[in-house]
Amino acid sequence: MQQRIDEVERRIQLACSRSGRSRDEIKVIAVTKYVSESTTFDAIRHGLLQLGENRWQDAQAKWQAVQSEMALEPTWHFIGSLQTNKVKEVVGRFEWIHSLDRPSLAKEINRKAEQLGIRVPCLIQVNVSGEDSKHGLQPEELREFAASLSSLPHLRPAGLMTMAPYEAEPEETRPVFRRLRELRDELNQAALLTEPLQELSMGMSNDFEIAVEEGATWLRLGTVLVGKEEEA
Repeated sequence: MQQRIDEVERRIQLACSRSGRSRDEIKVIAVTKYVSESTTFDAIRHGLLQLGENRWQDAQAKWQAVQSEMALEPTWHFIGSLQTNKVKEVVGRFEWIHSLDRPSLAKEINRKAEQLGIRVPCLIQVNVSGEDSKHGLQPEELREFAASLSSLPHLRPAGLMTMAPYEAEPEETRPVFRRLRELRDELNQAALLTEPLQELSMGMSNDFEIAVEEGATWLRLGTVLVGKEEEA
C-alpha cells in the first residue's frame, strides 16, 4: 500500500506544480467501499485518516470494527447518494456528507444534527455533466437551493461536489471540474450563504490530477490508493 500512497503523492505534487497550487490545499479521502476491514485497518496504519464510504449498509461493519479495534480514529466521509431514511444512521458517525442534493435531505440532516447538538459540514452535489446516471442538482437549481439552507442552522454548507464522466482520456473531464469551481465562485460572489464555500470535492482515481489542476480541495481515491478486492 505504501507504494501506491507514494505514487499518488508524487502525482498530486506534479499536478500542484503544473497549476501553481500549494500541496497544503488538497486533502485525500481513501475510499474504502471496495476493500475489506483488514485493508481498511491497513490504510489507517499507513496514515490514511480520511475515509470515504458510499452506503451505510456496507460501511457499518467497518465503522464499528474501527471504533472498537483501532487506536487511531479516522474522519469518515459519506460520499454516496444518501437516502433520507438513512440519515439517522449516518449523521453523528460520518463527520462530512458530500452528497447533499435535495431539500428533504437537508431538512432531515438538520433535524438529526439538532438532536445530537452538532453542526454537520455538507457539500452540495451538482450534476455538472448532465448525465442521467449521476445524482445531484442541475447547475441552474444551485442558487435557489443554496439560499434555502440558511434556515437550517445545524447544517453547514462547506462547498460543492461533483462526479465527472469516466473518460479514457482524463483531460476530457477538465470542463466539468472547471465548471464546478466557477459555480462555487459564483455562489460566493452572490453571498447567498452566511459563510463562503471553500471546498471542492472532485477527482477520482482516473482523473484526480486534472481535478487538482482545476481547484479540487478533496480528492476521493479508491482503487489507485487502496486497491480493490473482489469481496469487501
